[in-house]
Amino acid sequence: MYLSLLIAFVWALIVSLFTVPSVIHISHTKKLLDEPNHRTIHEMLTPRLGGLAIFAGFMSAVTIFGKFGDGVQQLLAGCIVMFFIGIKDDIITVSAFKKFFGQIVATFIVMFMGDIRITSLQGFMGVYELELGISYAFTFLVIVGITNAINLIDGLDGLAGTIILAISLCFGTFFYFYSIEYAFVAFCLAGGILGFLRYNMYKARIFMGDTGSLLSGFVIAVLSIKFMEIQAVPAAPATAVAVLFIPVFDTLRVFAIRISRGRSPFSPDKNHLHHRFLALGLPQIMVVTLMLMMNMGMIVITILFSEWGSTVLLLTQVGLAVSISILLEVFGRGEAKVYAKA
Repeated sequence: MYLSLLIAFVWALIVSLFTVPSVIHISHTKKLLDEPNHRTIHEMLTPRLGGLAIFAGFMSAVTIFGKFGDGVQQLLAGCIVMFFIGIKDDIITVSAFKKFFGQIVATFIVMFMGDIRITSLQGFMGVYELELGISYAFTFLVIVGITNAINLIDGLDGLAGTIILAISLCFGTFFYFYSIEYAFVAFCLAGGILGFLRYNMYKARIFMGDTGSLLSGFVIAVLSIKFMEIQAVPAAPATAVAVLFIPVFDTLRVFAIRISRGRSPFSPDKNHLHHRFLALGLPQIMVVTLMLMMNMGMIVITILFSEWGSTVLLLTQVGLAVSISILLEVFGRGEAKVYAKA
């Protein structure tokens, strides 16, 4: 089975790797480019259809080598919905309502048709089994929240792709021992992302766009739920949050700052983590590396102290996140002089 996973990963990698140049060429030919402005970091016309290559590598690998039990078929159906919403938004722009409606449809497919949902908090704050209605409502919030959290960190060359790759490999390693169906899903996503990253690291020749970020975020959200449900580790909820630390922390942080200033949590600004690190004078590559190390460090800490239980570990994660935010406010006052996707 290890060999099959490796072949699936390499297949996704190769398909994505060889698809990107064609997408770049077509994007320039058809003028499907992201134009630089005061709200972006890049200074050149850059294609934003990299999600096409990610989708091609991921979907072809899963359908050829993967297994379709335990809701995987419904997950892929949801991925197709997310793909078309993302590709339309990258080409002609989609209203926020239509984009959200697409996420609702994809989420309902996996929840009601695939029966993929959070049924228990496993003792977090004394809560175990969830009532059916609460289970569906909480699952919906988790899927939509994680999907958009991944989308929101896509603001720096290589940042979203690197974080997605790390998350996929972490979940894939866990699933190798507990759920081979989702191990294939995780490693195929990792392969598709790695092939894309060849052209997305600083200075990027292509962006993943909403096609790639929404697709990846949706898959990662489902992987997170399945990880918690199989209870692969003693403190599964806290470990899942640790694996997703950077996107979850960054999203909650900017939302809290915006709300505290009397603004809509969805209004753009320059308070994302990567903005703050750039404001300190760090180069883009170092910022990506630092944020990856933060994410991996949180995973290691959570696993090493898993016997503490989810409640203590999650409170510890919150404490560390708040401490980092305070340090950034103290040493990085003022907004960054660059702007990435809010």
